[in-house]
Amino acid sequence: MKILKGAKIFNRGKSFYGDILIHNQRIKLVAPNISRANAEEINMEGKWIMPGIIDDQVHFREPGLTYKADIATESRAAVAGGTTTFMEMPNTVPNALTQTILQDKYDVAEKTAYCNYSFFMGAGNDNIEEVLKTDRNTVCGVKIFMGSSTGNMLVDNRDTLDNLFRNVEMLIATHCEDEATIRANVKKYEEEYGDKLDASYHPIIRDVEGCYLSSSMAVDLAKKYNTRLHILHISTAKELDLFDNSMPLKNKRITSEVCVHHMNFSADDYARLGNKIKCNPAIKSVENRNALLPALLDDRLDIIATDHAPHTAEEKSRHYSKAPSGLPLVQHSLNIMMRMVQDGKLSMEKVVEKMCHAPAECFQIKHRGYVEEGQFADLAIIDPNLEWTVSRENILYKCGWSPLEGEQFTGRVTNTYVNGEEVFDLNDINGIKQGLGQRLTFDRP
Repeated sequence: MKILKGAKIFNRGKSFYGDILIHNQRIKLVAPNISRANAEEINMEGKWIMPGIIDDQVHFREPGLTYKADIATESRAAVAGGTTTFMEMPNTVPNALTQTILQDKYDVAEKTAYCNYSFFMGAGNDNIEEVLKTDRNTVCGVKIFMGSSTGNMLVDNRDTLDNLFRNVEMLIATHCEDEATIRANVKKYEEEYGDKLDASYHPIIRDVEGCYLSSSMAVDLAKKYNTRLHILHISTAKELDLFDNSMPLKNKRITSEVCVHHMNFSADDYARLGNKIKCNPAIKSVENRNALLPALLDDRLDIIATDHAPHTAEEKSRHYSKAPSGLPLVQHSLNIMMRMVQDGKLSMEKVVEKMCHAPAECFQIKHRGYVEEGQFADLAIIDPNLEWTVSRENILYKCGWSPLEGEQFTGRVTNTYVNGEEVFDLNDINGIKQGLGQRLTFDRP
């Protein structure tokens, strides 16, 4: 039994000072002043405590791509950034297109993950029988890639899409970019510019129209079949009109996610960072970036995530046409959002809502996402005044780099608890504890 004493606690749109009693993996009590015989008291004065972040979109590269990342290394980086739960994508090698491969990933995570975990079942053009075997109460969702850059997982057959949206009785998460639009743009710009193409052309090739055509198709299909649809990484102003804020999140059948990099960077940053911020969907113009925050604030956009997708520095240094898409973010997502708080763009309470509460509600996760009695004690503890700089020395990603290198932040996660146990202490990086995460369960009647 332990008591975290005297922190500023963020929960359900409010902040207040108090204590948290933890026992048997769970929060037993939150109150202004708690005292218990035989309890370990831990001084948290001057610290902030929030629920652990639930990141609904990461790529941890295991199996098959472990030279870039693996479940152990990336979940270790995650807890250092205050993330206590991740949901990982199926485009590993082999792709998670069968129940056997999906279970293999769970078996690895059970042994090596530093935090809680779930894995999406992948949908392809010819595996619907396997998809329909997915357990809605122990798997976060079914992932459909309605766009390219995902190996053999592109679902581009309209009959298959109809079949999936009609028959899948759990959350479907989609990557939405129109394949025909992308291919036409690639052909056009490669013919015109050849080797002169660089990352600055990425948002032109993977353009606004390509995103909208695919997202609007997904929304139309979901409305036709009353499918539970979650569209990932919205990156354009045009797509925002597809989403509704007239009802509470728990009542929505169509939800959306925005990622930290689409809110932090813009097309102007390609000149400085090049392929380091090449990702799909592309980071787009300032105008598109600036449209995302108001939609987050008015609840058209429901969740903040990372789409953490590491590649080696060597891969990213290749010519634009050969460099893979994706960037590592899970260790630094909270810092990006806290800087927006410090700039007066939104409140810390809203950050907690969108990174912790909303993912729990959207995916119907049992007993996680809040700082309150009965919840698992998944907690991120922050020193709001600690100043630090992102550098190769403090990056924990296996790939060893970040597009944020050299940037200074104020506020840093100092401790992280998963299921009531401290798994990260900034003063003892090598003491990070492994294997205390649990497989997520879901409350889906």
